[in-house]
Amino acid sequence: MNRNRLLMGVLFALVVALATSAFVYRQFKQIASAPRAVAMQNIVVAAAPMQLGTLLDPTKLRLIPWPAGQPMDGMYTKIEDCVNRALITSVAENEPILKSKLASADSGAGLPATIPQGMRAISVAVNDVIGVAGFVTPGTMVDILVTGQSVGAGSSGATVTRTILENVRVLAAGQKIEQDRDGKPQTVPVITVLVDPESAGKLTMASVQGKIQLALRNTVDTKTTNPPAILQSAVFSSGEVFAAPKPVVLAPRRVAAAPPPAAVLPPPPYAVEVITGDKRETKSFPNK
Repeated sequence: MNRNRLLMGVLFALVVALATSAFVYRQFKQIASAPRAVAMQNIVVAAAPMQLGTLLDPTKLRLIPWPAGQPMDGMYTKIEDCVNRALITSVAENEPILKSKLASADSGAGLPATIPQGMRAISVAVNDVIGVAGFVTPGTMVDILVTGQSVGAGSSGATVTRTILENVRVLAAGQKIEQDRDGKPQTVPVITVLVDPESAGKLTMASVQGKIQLALRNTVDTKTTNPPAILQSAVFSSGEVFAAPKPVVLAPRRVAAAPPPAAVLPPPPYAVEVITGDKRETKSFPNK
């Protein structure tokens, strides 16, 4: 009897131990599978799309949560740190405002704030063809070509097209008002590009002395190719090589020999009949 009670007690203890182990295992599994809380912080983003040169104020910015363990280089966590500073690049809605996208606090607003130190912004008049049919927009990269007369020692004065600037950034594409020859205002499209001082001089000379043309390029294509100049004759010549006509050799014409001059015969002598008595005779006398 005591032995049966002891056996029952052991079995009961085993059942309780198994149940407890199962409960503890389920609790640990739930804890391990439960998502961990992620520490968050606020970062400053654009409240709406903005163009380069825009002066920031609190109405153009807002805060969104961001994982504190994944910071971005140059990010801001307070709106007041970005106020009264201009954008040097365009931003989209909810795009983080980074230090690399802002001009210095004393740079002001507008286009001047987007010009890095040592660089220049220069505008040139264009038309729809030169402006690549409207595809030249702020932020695009272009090559600038000029067509004009070649000059200098040994130059023949031929028309030539040359690439003078490569991989130039377009800062602005817009219009300006100018007067025509009659003094009436007219709308002239212009583009503003970012160049160094030397390139600014080249572009000015090209726009005054020749005709400029823009070539749109991929923004990730930064390779300088330095293409050769193209002469007008290389474009408008037919490219066909014609053999020089062979001279026509005529057979010498045979001229009939002139007949020998006819012999000049002396005039016939005078004939005189002489009658002497009953005798007749004819005597000849030369006719000189």
